[in-house]
Amino acid sequence: MSKLSIRTLLLLLLAVLQGCSELLFYPEPGQPFTPEKAGLVYRDIELTAADGTRLHAWWLPAKAGVEVKGTVLHLHGNGGNLASHLGGSWWLPAQGYQVLLLDYRGYGLSAGEPSLPAVYEDIDAAFAWLQQAPQVQGKPVIVLGQSLGGALAIHYLAEHPPQRQQLKALVLDGVPASYRDMAQFALAGAWLTWPLQVPLSWLVPDGDSAIHAIGQLQGVPLLIYHSIDDPVVPLSNGVRLYQAAPPLRVFQPTRGGHVQTFADPVWREVMLRYLDDPRGYTGLRRLAEVPNTPTPDFPKPDAPKQESPQ
Repeated sequence: MSKLSIRTLLLLLLAVLQGCSELLFYPEPGQPFTPEKAGLVYRDIELTAADGTRLHAWWLPAKAGVEVKGTVLHLHGNGGNLASHLGGSWWLPAQGYQVLLLDYRGYGLSAGEPSLPAVYEDIDAAFAWLQQAPQVQGKPVIVLGQSLGGALAIHYLAEHPPQRQQLKALVLDGVPASYRDMAQFALAGAWLTWPLQVPLSWLVPDGDSAIHAIGQLQGVPLLIYHSIDDPVVPLSNGVRLYQAAPPLRVFQPTRGGHVQTFADPVWREVMLRYLDDPRGYTGLRRLAEVPNTPTPDFPKPDAPKQESPQ
């Protein structure tokens, strides 16, 4: 077993023993690069959460000369910061979608320390900014939640009907259905913790998990991506969320690593076609039509880091 995997298991063991929501998050401070490095126009946005925490976000306007089709609020996963997750939304401005990419408290240039339920105040601050931004008014709003960001989005929207009613669609990518089940999955992956996987996983708080809230998203069209190859959040999570979601939901299996969906132009095209008509979309792609090994074409300096287990 590598030193990295031993360290990860020890952190997970500490998390389940403490039952501490803070250990769902693996933030990295700083800003290793900006969207300008990828040839994108951007603007730094400063938000303030209800408790006064200062937050940082990137605003990516639609490409000059392209008709604005809507705004995407991108909620990223549990590791890294904005720069690590730009690969999920860099491609949208060229297609007419402006993007607000939020760093939760403790991530990147945002102040504070991440924890539940405090992080929901960060999402609330992002929605408040969208509600008053002139360039957003009169255009559809879409939430893109990847990995932990999708789980946060589901719970937040279930408890905030006004924000839920604003949405044209919610797009989920590699989202864990249950924090407790993900802890058990990680603990079962090594001989050291395998015998204790069940009792230790039950120490993980599970009340905020997506599986308990997704049934309350009536009226929100859902596109659920999940890779059959995902080594971090197994495919069964996406299937469970699809089964528990109310009608107007679509399940699109994909290939590739965890939240690497939009490295493949096929899955980008699926999202674009879906957003054209979320309530009438039927154009799913069969995996047999899609190459097994997508070639990333995101012009970034380094490959994105794999997220730590949820």
